[in-house]
Amino acid sequence: MAAIGSTTSSTDLNKALSEASTSTDLQANFLKMLVAQLNNQDPTNPLDNAELTSQLAQLSTVSGIEKLNTTLSSLVNATGTSQTLQAAALIDKTVLVAGNGMSYSGTGVSGFGASFASTVDAATATITNASGKVVRTIDLGAQTAGVHTISWDGLDSDGVRAASGNYRIAVSGTAAGVAVTTTPLSFQTVAAVQQGTSGVQLTLGDGSTTNASDVKMYF
Repeated sequence: MAAIGSTTSSTDLNKALSEASTSTDLQANFLKMLVAQLNNQDPTNPLDNAELTSQLAQLSTVSGIEKLNTTLSSLVNATGTSQTLQAAALIDKTVLVAGNGMSYSGTGVSGFGASFASTVDAATATITNASGKVVRTIDLGAQTAGVHTISWDGLDSDGVRAASGNYRIAVSGTAAGVAVTTTPLSFQTVAAVQQGTSGVQLTLGDGSTTNASDVKMYF
């Protein structure tokens, strides 16, 4: 077997690294290789101390990286658990999230929201029923950038109270005649919380899901 200071020893080390699945396996493989090379070294070409030190440093680095990865994984898991516990406080609360649905009881007022990418000098909200018929168009006037809540008195365009049921909302806004990106927002009740692949997810009262980070407001 070639001495550690040779090119072959680097290949042997790489082989030891590739065959090891954990830092413990890596250390065991490396030590076996080292002992074998010490026993079979060429007296006329003894081990190179500098090369040995370098390779031991590589071993230490790989072991350290694995421990770091394990620590980071633990931290990520702990963070996810913490976020889920915090989000659990939202269960049964009302949140404002992206969506175009609105439920109306047939009495009183109902509400929805809108998010404007930038300030608008004119905005309107259109409410339609389940069959797609326009029930009411509300002039919102000028609005600043950001999230806004909007109330609907439950009356249609003729001043007649709308029937109970589910309605759709659409919001548009312009600045100097140019359309501004506008997102309708829906009030929903949080039914459940769970940890998903993209973070903490909320199951809403209408059966849909959303990321906890996408909640605009909660009440």
